[in-house]
Amino acid sequence: MSENGKINISFPDGSIKQYPKGISPIEIANSISSRLADDVVVAEVNGKLVDLVKPIEEDARVKLLKFTDEEGKKVYLHSTSHLMAQAIEELYPGAKFGVGPALEDRFYYDVDSDHKFTDEDLKKIEDRMIEIAKRDLKPQREEMKREDAISYFKSKRVDPYKVEILEDIAKDDDVVSLYHQGGFTDLCRGPHLPTTAKIKYVKLLSVSGSYWRGDSNRQQLQRIYGVSFPKKKELDEFLNLLEEAKKRDHRKIGQELELFMISPEVGGGLPIWLPKGAIVRQELEAFMRNEQKRRGYDFVYTPHIAKIDLYKTSGHYPYYKDSQYPPLDFVDETGKKEQYLLKPMNCPHHFMIYNHKPRSYKDLPVKLAEFGTVYRFEQSGEINGLLRVRGFTQDDSHIFCTQEQLLDEICDVIDLTQYVTKSLGLNNFYARLSFRDPHNKEKYGGVDELWEKAQDDLVKAADKMNLECTIGIGEATFYGPKIDFIVRDALRRKWQLGTVQVDYVQPERFDMTYIGADGQKHRPVVIHRAPFGSMERFVGVLIEHFAGNFPLWISPIQVVVIPITDNQNEYAKQVYAKFKEGFRAEIDLRSEKVGYKIREWETKKVPYMIIVGDKEKNNNTISVRAHKRGDLGTFNTEEFFKSIEEENNLKSISK
Repeated sequence: MSENGKINISFPDGSIKQYPKGISPIEIANSISSRLADDVVVAEVNGKLVDLVKPIEEDARVKLLKFTDEEGKKVYLHSTSHLMAQAIEELYPGAKFGVGPALEDRFYYDVDSDHKFTDEDLKKIEDRMIEIAKRDLKPQREEMKREDAISYFKSKRVDPYKVEILEDIAKDDDVVSLYHQGGFTDLCRGPHLPTTAKIKYVKLLSVSGSYWRGDSNRQQLQRIYGVSFPKKKELDEFLNLLEEAKKRDHRKIGQELELFMISPEVGGGLPIWLPKGAIVRQELEAFMRNEQKRRGYDFVYTPHIAKIDLYKTSGHYPYYKDSQYPPLDFVDETGKKEQYLLKPMNCPHHFMIYNHKPRSYKDLPVKLAEFGTVYRFEQSGEINGLLRVRGFTQDDSHIFCTQEQLLDEICDVIDLTQYVTKSLGLNNFYARLSFRDPHNKEKYGGVDELWEKAQDDLVKAADKMNLECTIGIGEATFYGPKIDFIVRDALRRKWQLGTVQVDYVQPERFDMTYIGADGQKHRPVVIHRAPFGSMERFVGVLIEHFAGNFPLWISPIQVVVIPITDNQNEYAKQVYAKFKEGFRAEIDLRSEKVGYKIREWETKKVPYMIIVGDKEKNNNTISVRAHKRGDLGTFNTEEFFKSIEEENNLKSISK
């Protein structure tokens, strides 16, 4: 610290300035420019987010964050969720509140109220939120002992949900924080905006049901979603993207293109692939299978059920018990009782394949791959078309390798995942390194030394492959850290798809060994990986990314031949026979006007329409229309066949 009560403040650009001790981040922003003070929403001081009004008492590194910064946006959205809760409390007295987090681009709050909220109510709440925002309320942070906070929410401000959070979720915290905003108070870690006046444009999007803490046996709450922006232009852009997202909804397009169906007779979350959807999936599987063969993988098949003890050994049963289907009880011919479980993971089955015979270091790496179907019992309110299902197929693989091979194998998996995403036009992606929470180790198996080693291996591989990465503490699986690949689709929405995980835990649990060059037994390291993630989710994302306008190589129907009148039917059949040799082709011989047929096939999103009339018949040519691009002109049949054959073989995304 400098003399004369001054402190040194370091900024991200490397500059250092002196300020009076006790200065707040908002005062620092004002000293730089009033425009900056208007834009800044939260501060990062020595790597920790703090309220803009919090005094800084010692030398510090300070970063002033705006709405355009990821963490700044979260604070802005979370502050808006508090504003919404205050508006609801004023309009509907007696409401109680669960949790109200900020998501990537929106917020929600779970509300317990006797009033059932409608779309008209959401507009009333919006109006009250803007009115409260204009009051220029200054949220006040108050820290108190956890026991005192429990007493506060039991007596002064009765809210059983906050009491449960304090008694259960925050039980390890000695001190907690409350935020007071006008007559409204909420339990919150913060930080918050310095004033409600910074909240300008709000739109409440929907209301849905949710169970308190995700437990269907608990109170059902009403979850209200909303968005918030400092500029009207940003809100308008978001709402436009929302409308476009509705048009791209994979459930709507999937029905229109006859790709898949969900049958109540079969059960929610259990999609049925229709013939056209099966083609999309088969093409993707063939693409992945061929690439994996090239990289040395061997394919296997494993059963859909197994004895429950297998999953107890792996640890999946206790860790995933709440999301699994109930065990199946059997009594064999000797009267012995046995329990089986629908397969929640492919991993243990692959471990049994590895262990079925002795292995040498010369055999490694062993790469086992399978399009394996697994089952998880998701809550009915969370099921969503192909994106969240109860039965799904993973492009799963497990690589068993030596410690010396590990880095190269991780890098090869990263390369494979990048190849897959880029081949399908998902070029905008980054990686999230998911590590364990060091303060909650009981959630994870294994020992500290191996966890540190596994996390270090992933960091080295990410650095070697020049991956753009973020860190997610507490997001590892119970058996190891992982790299999750997050892609952005055509609407810039984020989707978590491929994953690669390093596992030192399961080799111990299953006593996996190989004989090393020294003649002694050693443990292999296991890499879990799935570039697609699940076929259902991946296809759902692709449908929305392409809006159903699939590239030629995965389109269910690639070419349709359309005669202008019945007079060209025989010639059309000849052309159709040619294209049927190399493509998924259809012919439309209906006695309808050609314009009607073109419009109908356009809605079916077929990449190419071949139109034949008398001119084409007489000249032995074809006229071609491309989906969304219109008339391409007249071609020699063989010439056009070779052109799109090349496009198909190269798996081009667009022409």
